[in-house]
Amino acid sequence: MSARTTEATPPDRTTPPDVTGVAPSASPSTTPPAAAGEAAGDRLPREHVRVIALLLVSAFVVILNETTMGVALPAVMDEFDIAPSAGQWLTTAFMLTMAVVIPTTGWMLQRLGTRGAFILAMSLFSTGTLLAAVAPVFGLLVAARVVQATGTAIMMPLLMTTVMTTVPLHRRGQVMGNVSMVIAVAPALGPTMSGGVVTALGWREVFWVVLPIAVAALVLGAILVRDVADRARTRLDPLSLLLSAGAFGGLVYGLSAIGEAAQHATPVSPAVPLAAGVVFLALFVWRQLRLQRTDAALLDLRAFLAPGFSVGLGVMAIAMVAMFGMIIGLPLVLQEAMGLAPLTSGLLMLPGGLAMGLLGPVVGRLYDRLGPRPLALPGVVAVGVAMVLFATLTPTSPLWWVLVGHMVLSLGLAFVFTPTFTSALGGLRPALYSHGSAAVATVQQLAGAAGTALFVTLLTIRSVALLDDGASEATATAGGARLAFTVSAVVIVAAVLLATRLRRADAPSGAPAH
Repeated sequence: MSARTTEATPPDRTTPPDVTGVAPSASPSTTPPAAAGEAAGDRLPREHVRVIALLLVSAFVVILNETTMGVALPAVMDEFDIAPSAGQWLTTAFMLTMAVVIPTTGWMLQRLGTRGAFILAMSLFSTGTLLAAVAPVFGLLVAARVVQATGTAIMMPLLMTTVMTTVPLHRRGQVMGNVSMVIAVAPALGPTMSGGVVTALGWREVFWVVLPIAVAALVLGAILVRDVADRARTRLDPLSLLLSAGAFGGLVYGLSAIGEAAQHATPVSPAVPLAAGVVFLALFVWRQLRLQRTDAALLDLRAFLAPGFSVGLGVMAIAMVAMFGMIIGLPLVLQEAMGLAPLTSGLLMLPGGLAMGLLGPVVGRLYDRLGPRPLALPGVVAVGVAMVLFATLTPTSPLWWVLVGHMVLSLGLAFVFTPTFTSALGGLRPALYSHGSAAVATVQQLAGAAGTALFVTLLTIRSVALLDDGASEATATAGGARLAFTVSAVVIVAAVLLATRLRRADAPSGAPAH
C-alpha cells in the first residue's frame, strides 16, 4: 500500500509580464482553438513568475555566501588564534553538511511544498548568517556555517524543481539559463566581494552585508510564495537518513582528506572514510530500491532510469570536476607561482565568471531551438582546450594568457551547464522532479570534492618532487599545477564522448509540455 497521498494546489491562471525569460507566443487570429490554447499556455501565471524570480535572487545570495570564507579565512584565524588545520573546518563543515542534507531534499520538497521548503531554507540561512556575524568563539562560527549550509542545501533543488514544475518543456532552456547564471556568477563574485569587504571592514562584515538581503528574501517569500506543485505525505525513513549521512558525508570527507593528506600527515587515512562511504552508499541504494516500490524512498533512484538523465548528469559531473579543480588550482598558480595578491587574482578571474553567467540565458534560448548536443559538445571541447592552455603556465607567463584561458574555460562551461541540467531533468515525470533535482545537486557536491582532491593531490606530489630536485617554490608550484591541468584535460575526453550521446528528452506522461 502506498505511503503517499497528495494535496492538489489550484493553479493561478493570471497572466503576468515576462520577467523570467519565458517569452509569450503570439497567436494569429487564424490559429485553431487547440493551438491557441497551447500558445496561451506558454505564458506563466503571475504567481509562478514571482516564485521563480524570488528563488533566483535567494539562490544567488546563498551560493555567493558559499565561496566567501576562503578569502576571509586568514582574518578569522588571526582573531581566534587558530591553526590553518582548524580554520579549514569552516569550509569542510559547510561541504559535509551540504553533502548530508542535499540527498534528503527530494523527500523534503515533496513533504513541505514550495512555500514550506523556501521558508525553512531562508530561515536557516538567515539564522546561520546572524550567528556567524556575532560568533564570540570559533566553535560557534563553525556551527553557524553548518546552519547556513543546511539552508543552502535546500535552495538549489527547490529552484530546479520549481522550474521543472512550472515552465513548459520547450521554454525550460531559457529559464534554466537563468539558473546557470546564478550558479556561475555567484561563486565568481563571492571571493571578490569577500576580499573587498574584509580589506575595508573586517570578516564579520561579510555576514552583515549578506544578512539584510537574506531576511528581505525571507519576508517576501513568506508573503508571496505559494505551493506550485502537489505535496506528498511520505513518511521519513530514519534508516535511510542515517545511511545517507554515512554515505555522502563519508565520501565527501574522504575526498577532501585526500587533498589534505597529500599536503601533510593526517590522523586518519582518507581510505577509512572513503571505504565507509562506499559501504554506506551500497546500503543506501539497497534501502531506496526497496522503499521506492511504495513511493516512500528518501531519494527515488528511478530518476536515473529516465531518458537522458544519467548521460546529462555524467557530462555535468566531469565538467564540475574540471571547474572545481580550476577554482582551487588557478589561484594557487597566480598567488604562489606568479606572485599576485589574492584580490588581484580574484579580479583576474572575475570577467570569465561574469561572462559564463551572462551567457546562461543566451545558451538557454539556443537550447530551446537546438537541443543539448550542439551546445554541450563544443562546450566540453572548449573546457578541454582551456585545461591545455593552463597546462602551459609558468611563473613568467603573461597575465593575458591566464585571462584568455579562463575566458575559454568559462564560455565552455556556459555551453555545458544549461544543456546538461535541462536535458537531464527534462526526461523525468513530475513525481520525480524533486528527486532528480536532489540527485543533480548531490552529484555536484561529490564532483566538487573529487575535483579538489584530484587537483591538490597531483599538484602536491609533483611540486614536492620538483622541490627535492632543487626547484624554487614558485617553479615547483607551477610544475605541479601543469601536471594537474594536464590530467584534467585527459579527464575531459570522457565528457566529450558522453556529450555525443546527449539527446533532448521528450516530455514524459503528465509533464507540463504544453
